[in-house]
Formats: sequence, C-alpha cells, structure tokens
Amino acid sequence: MKLASLDNGTRDGSLVIVTSDLTRCVGVSAIAPTLQQALDNWDEVTPELARHAALLERDEDMGGPFEQSRCRSPLPRAFQWADGSAFVNHVELVRKARGAQMPESFWAEPLMYQGGSDSFLDPHGEIVLAHEAWGMDFEAEIAVVTNDVPMGVSREAALDHVVLIMLANDVSLRNLIPGELAKGFGFFQSKPSTAFSPIAVTPDELGTAWADGKLHLPLLSDLNGKAFGKPDAGVDMTFDFGDLICHAARSRPLCAGSIIGSGTVSNKGPEGSPGKSVTDGGAGYSCIAELRMVETIRDGSAHTPFMSFGDVVDIRMMTEAGSSIFGSITQKVVRHHG
Repeated sequence: MKLASLDNGTRDGSLVIVTSDLTRCVGVSAIAPTLQQALDNWDEVTPELARHAALLERDEDMGGPFEQSRCRSPLPRAFQWADGSAFVNHVELVRKARGAQMPESFWAEPLMYQGGSDSFLDPHGEIVLAHEAWGMDFEAEIAVVTNDVPMGVSREAALDHVVLIMLANDVSLRNLIPGELAKGFGFFQSKPSTAFSPIAVTPDELGTAWADGKLHLPLLSDLNGKAFGKPDAGVDMTFDFGDLICHAARSRPLCAGSIIGSGTVSNKGPEGSPGKSVTDGGAGYSCIAELRMVETIRDGSAHTPFMSFGDVVDIRMMTEAGSSIFGSITQKVVRHHG
C-alpha cells in the first residue's frame, strides 16, 4: 500500500490511498481520517485499507488525480522522531576531516538524537531560513514508521514493528552545530523541521528491495537540477533498522507513529576510500557536508558552499524499472521574513 496525507486545512491532513504509479488516490476518512489514527489502530484497519487499495488499482474510475504538491509529510506531526547515524562512513569522514579519531564504540552502538516532531515540513514546501550564514544543508535519508514497540525489544523482533517506510530530508544548519555540541547537550537550533516524502509505503510494496532491515536501492539527490548523490541505501549501512529501533526502545517503549531515521545515506569509495562525486564517476553524497569533508581531506580545505536562498533540493528513489516509489521531496530555500 501507498499512503499520503493531503492538505485539507487541518494540522494533520486527510489520509488517502495512492495507486502504485502515483497517478490516482482515494480518501478513506470512513476508515481512518488521518494516518496517525490509522497507526493507532493498525491491525484493525489494515485489512480494510488493503481492500480499498486493491479496488483503486483495478477501478480507474475510483478516486481522483493524485497531486504531490497537495501533500503534507505523511505524518505532519508525530509523537516521536529519532534520527540515527547508521552509515558510520559518514561519521568517520566528519571526524577524519577535522583530524579526530573515531571511538571504537561508534562501530558497536548507533548514535541517535531526538528531533523536533511537532512541525514537519511539506515535501513540496519551502525551507525557511533566517540567515545563510547558518550553513543550510540537506540530508537525504531513509525513515521508518513503527506501530507500538515494547521497551527492550530485540533486534529481530523490532523489524516486525516496521509498518511504513519513507524518505526524509533532515535539514541541518551546519554552522550552528559545533556551538551546540560544545555545550554537551545535543542538537536543537541546528536541527530545524524535517520533511518526509509525499508517500509512505508498506514494506511489502518494496518487494525484495526491503530485506534484512535495509532498503536496497539508490537514494537520488539533485541540487539545483544537477545530480548530487546516488548512494545505495542498502550498502555500507552499519546498523539496520532493527538495530536502530532496538536502540531507541532500550529504556522506554515507542508509541505507534514513531519515526526512526537512518541518518545520512553514505557509501564508501573503492577499497574503503572516501566516496567520489557523481561528476567524477562515484555515487556522490547525500549532503553537502560530506562533499566538503572529502574536499578537506583531499585538498586541505572545503570549497563547496552550503545552500543559499533560491537553491532547490530534490530527493527521490526509483524502482529498478524507473518508477517513482515515494514521490519526491522537492524544496526551495527561502528567506524568513518575521
């Protein structure tokens, strides 16, 4: 199944089922008005949602046109948004660029921070930035949505609690991060609102691409219309989503509708070297910071700037046949007036 939340003037939007080719949708308010309400009663409503999804695929007269521009993030707000750093290659590059050794524990236990979940951005909306000097960056990621997860869940059992999968743009203000981390209390101002893909899909919709708690397809990022990254989300993922959910639920349960992120998708280069840009024949990067890290390691300093007002980022994932799975996160950076 493919699910989306259309903007209807309310905080949480209205839940719709979308066809596999993303051309049509149908509202299901009689089953669950919002995605959160569906997640709260997932086992009870899933059979009826699946029945409507099958009918929508067969009956071309059912529903109406689907427009990604009308979508909110599938969960416009959520009870929990916890972002991991499952691609340790990304973390290693960050530390290597500033000449710091990476603790061995980083390979044994995932990093994770608790992000703001009260106001997610629309996938085709704007990223509002007060100052370019803050160092605006995108981060292309995979995210999963869970049902109720018990405290102390095992890694194997944790994967059974993944009910939806989507893409994420974990917006970061790079120049604010060092000062916040230096205080020893984590991110806050440096991590503004996140955006998620227009479509959230059930794991079965992905077929063999969803395996072992990983999504085995390239994650595509464009910056101002030019290819920036295409790393495979199933490669070099040190901690899978079973590991991440298990980590998040170690000391507390997670409620239905909790979102867990993979962190920036990152692939190594040949023989473990830093990855190359797309223009140099590599898989590229899922954020500007990683390119800047590689430039620092290679050239002694970074020269690619962070995003400016007017810049546009596009994040998407395609099937092997070339069809869009989640729709696109397409966002323009604009100046805050207020």
